[in-house]
Amino acid sequence: MDKINNKFRGCLIGGAVGDALGYPVEFMKESEIFNKYGKSGITEYNLTDGKAIVSDDTQMTMFTANGLIYGITQQNISKSFNEIPDYIYSAYKDWLATQSSQCESGNYISWIMKVPELHARRAPGNTCISALTSGKKGNLDKPINRSKGCGGIMRIAPIGLYFKDSPNECAICAAEVSAITHGHELGYIPSALLSYLIYQLTYCDTTIYKAVFELPVLCEKIFGDAENSRMLNELISKAIHLAGSDTDDLTAIHELGEGWVAEETLAIALYCSMKYSDDFEKAVVTAVNHNGDSDSTGAVTGNIMGAYLGIDGIPDKFRANLEMYDIITELADDLYTSSQNLGKNPVYDEVWTAKYVNPAI
Repeated sequence: MDKINNKFRGCLIGGAVGDALGYPVEFMKESEIFNKYGKSGITEYNLTDGKAIVSDDTQMTMFTANGLIYGITQQNISKSFNEIPDYIYSAYKDWLATQSSQCESGNYISWIMKVPELHARRAPGNTCISALTSGKKGNLDKPINRSKGCGGIMRIAPIGLYFKDSPNECAICAAEVSAITHGHELGYIPSALLSYLIYQLTYCDTTIYKAVFELPVLCEKIFGDAENSRMLNELISKAIHLAGSDTDDLTAIHELGEGWVAEETLAIALYCSMKYSDDFEKAVVTAVNHNGDSDSTGAVTGNIMGAYLGIDGIPDKFRANLEMYDIITELADDLYTSSQNLGKNPVYDEVWTAKYVNPAI
């Protein structure tokens, strides 16, 4: 496995780790967390039937990856003119079907619908459910709503991994994919910045600090006319300042928000990743032990740290017992393989065909 493949695995598994660690405390106050788990908060998995259970954050990230790989494959074999967000939208509708007890055989594109764990309801976001149920696909030009909830950013990491030669395309695609369900500027611009950051950490010889410093420049370049770009850049600057200060972690996180909305999720994840850039465990533990949306801030922090450190930088104790570890790894490897075929005319074997050419669900 080469260095880039290692980072693909690290990013997707890292996100699932942060999600699984934060999921049990998502709706708990800090006082409840520390009373139950001790002064350091939750630092180990809270296992259910021997597994660290992931939430809808990881579920939807997996469908993002499946839709992206399927879309690229379809473009390669049929020279399809459909855009990648259209394929990912179809994959999200597949996810929506898994959240219904009435899920039956249908015109699905996602082979991962065969995975039983993905049919479990894990506190799915109301905005994602309502937007996808509406039958309308939101985009940057025609927002479907005014939501800026974190449901748009917590699922976007695979896009940052894929577009190895087109960082700006990567950012715009991530914004479009988030806008499918979240129409506020602050619902999709943070996704663009996260995707660009993951791209930088995966393909460029840089540090987390250096990569984060580029985000305000990118925001101004692509979204300079956005009403809320200045406010978002100020929040990122605050995260940078706090990460370099002696401010204790809880105080810093309180200054950045609770993570229920996308710009706060991004800011908290940036803070934790910069503050503990060489320590995956410390970063994700810090990201989940607070009053807010612990699984989402944990997931995004895990995505960032995993892309930076690779799968080998994730402690064994977090890789063990993680729900769907093998399936997430398989998706990461398929995403890597697909990215290596970008611009080529690959010949697909039977296994790939069964998953991404003619999936039989």
